[in-house]
Amino acid sequence: MQTIQVEVPSVLASTLGGNRRLEAHMPVGSNVGNLLDELGEAYPLFARRVRDERGQVRRFVNIFIGPDNIRALQGLESELPAGSTVMIMQSVAGG
Repeated sequence: MQTIQVEVPSVLASTLGGNRRLEAHMPVGSNVGNLLDELGEAYPLFARRVRDERGQVRRFVNIFIGPDNIRALQGLESELPAGSTVMIMQSVAGG
């Protein structure tokens, strides 16, 4: 097992039980999709806010492994290195 740090902005914290940071314990070789599955099981509202009905990351959500956006990597198949930090950000519109 490896520990992955997950960070979200305050706009998503309410979907993770009020947590802006949490640790996920994942098997070695896990990817972003596995992480989102794990978080979605524990926090169904989070899953609906981050993924669409096809299971894809919503277009207004960006997920970073360290400084790298998964859209520039392998998307949901992007592997999670041990000890990595995953930042999940939701765009906020306003005027």
